[in-house]
Amino acid sequence: MSQILLEKSLGQLACDIPGATRIFHSFNLDFCCGGQKTLREAALGKQLDPTLIAEALSKLQDSGASAQDWRQLPEAELIAHILSRYHDRHRQQLPELIRLARRVEQVHGARSSCPNGLANHLQDMQQELEGHMLKEEQILFPLLQQGVGERAAPPIRVLRLEHDQHGEALDILLTLTNNITPPADACNTWRALYRGLLEFRDDLMQHIHLENNVLFIKALDSVH
Repeated sequence: MSQILLEKSLGQLACDIPGATRIFHSFNLDFCCGGQKTLREAALGKQLDPTLIAEALSKLQDSGASAQDWRQLPEAELIAHILSRYHDRHRQQLPELIRLARRVEQVHGARSSCPNGLANHLQDMQQELEGHMLKEEQILFPLLQQGVGERAAPPIRVLRLEHDQHGEALDILLTLTNNITPPADACNTWRALYRGLLEFRDDLMQHIHLENNVLFIKALDSVH
């Protein structure tokens, strides 16, 4: 079974196996922007043992855990879920993360472990993400809800490209924060910031995964 999993794409595995995304996070594999790569390709690209990861996924599959299969949901319901669970959530998360990052940088800026530049980076991410979400809310989602999928291909191309840019911004975030790992003697504000960053990272990756690997594929398939 694990041999078959090696040739499936990360995006497909994330859809097929409940909990797979947790395993991908633990191995730092990008299942959202890099979702089209096979498990074998993605693992070898990170100098990881693909068989080890496939075995972990196989165990998960055998455990029979169940979760929502978003591919079975009508487009309108999936869009409603994305808006309430991710768009609204990011708009709440980022202002608070920026505020916490500014405080940590002001108080601990002289320390080598301080994530200097993080607040400005989060502000840039907020700006990019807001523009991106507005394009979805004002252009793509209304097109899909009106059932005119054939006009969705050009905006989807643009949005996929922007998703790749969000993925690159997440990589920078991880570099600035030592993979979102606070130093052993970090203060409560610093720890609260990094807890929030972990949640934001997981949410943003799941958000991009649902669009790239479920919604966009459904929209483009309906045209053919």
